[in-house]
Amino acid sequence: MPGETLVPSPRVLSIDVLRGLTIALMILVNDAADGNHVYWVLEHAPWNGWTLTDLVFPTFLFLVGCSIVFSMAGRLARGADRPRLALHVVRRSAIILLLGWFLTLMPFFHLTTLRFYGVLARIAVCYLCAGLLFIWVQRPRTLAIITAVLLIGYWLLMRFVPVPGAGIPTHDVAILDPDQNLVAWLDRHVVAFTQQWFHTGRLYEKVRDPEGLLSTLPAVATTLLGILTGLWMRSTQTATRKFVGILSSGAVLVVAGYLWSPWFPFNKKLWTSSYVLLSAGLALLALALLYWLLDVRQAQTRSKLVAALIWPWRVFGSNAIAAYTVSVVFIKALIDIHVGTQPNGRPLAAMGWVYRNVFARNGSTELTSHGFALAFTILCFLPIWLLWRKRIFLKV
Repeated sequence: MPGETLVPSPRVLSIDVLRGLTIALMILVNDAADGNHVYWVLEHAPWNGWTLTDLVFPTFLFLVGCSIVFSMAGRLARGADRPRLALHVVRRSAIILLLGWFLTLMPFFHLTTLRFYGVLARIAVCYLCAGLLFIWVQRPRTLAIITAVLLIGYWLLMRFVPVPGAGIPTHDVAILDPDQNLVAWLDRHVVAFTQQWFHTGRLYEKVRDPEGLLSTLPAVATTLLGILTGLWMRSTQTATRKFVGILSSGAVLVVAGYLWSPWFPFNKKLWTSSYVLLSAGLALLALALLYWLLDVRQAQTRSKLVAALIWPWRVFGSNAIAAYTVSVVFIKALIDIHVGTQPNGRPLAAMGWVYRNVFARNGSTELTSHGFALAFTILCFLPIWLLWRKRIFLKV
């Protein structure tokens, strides 16, 4: 998407709505009551491949990139002090990172259980890298080249660098072997170091982590694709050309992802380069449709039904990090508060009691499991709605 002269622009409703849809879906898929009863489309792919759930996190990072442009481009064009903006990016990234670690440790705060990686940690690092880069580089071609280098470079690392103790990918071991890949190997050694010297650190899946260190490189590329999209949306092109550009770019990225996938399969846990292209392409397609409906046609001003349908997602999108934080706090409270004992004598968590006595009185199924998740998502919506009504928007 070529860049043009940047011009001031109002808030882009399509970005807010898509962000809200993304965070609501993130809460929904994270909080099914019974892990043994989950609709496949609302569950992550076991390894290679993808489902709707696997598109949630990259879409959020893509929108982080879009938001970087809309929050910084105007100030940069007016001659804002770059070091001061950089300090703002560093400070905000640190707050998000520390918030993620705080949520990981609560409620008992045993440092031995600290997980350095995680959703908020990845958001913080991607925002830091992409934000600092954008402060000094706004030329779309340069940003596109950097994105391509990250994606191709990551593939070269995963394809040609020998994995110690396993061998060369595709020769001695499968290119995306779940345990014997470069990402998992590096993460195990990083955590072994922190455990030895600081007595803390763990991996989400014991021997690997879906938000690992090396796989953050292509995640930064996802954010940069969002920046490129934001630059295009702020350009002086007509609304129709912007829509066509977003839509066609999305289609191209989806096709490119599928063309690359035979050699570098879609894999969310390793954030493969083909997965970056696919997820960003689908995010672009969704954004294009919302952009045309809400920002170009402004259907919400002519139809009360459309306005009502997008309202919950506007509310969620206005305080996305706060919504995610609320969901983690609520679910941990439901798990850690005990309201009795189970038949085997073990403590009964409040979540289990609510699920058994309200949702699964006649047995647990996919419908009851996700019924709980839907009710929980609505519960998380309530405090965000209160913030919305008071016009409080938390900028961490």
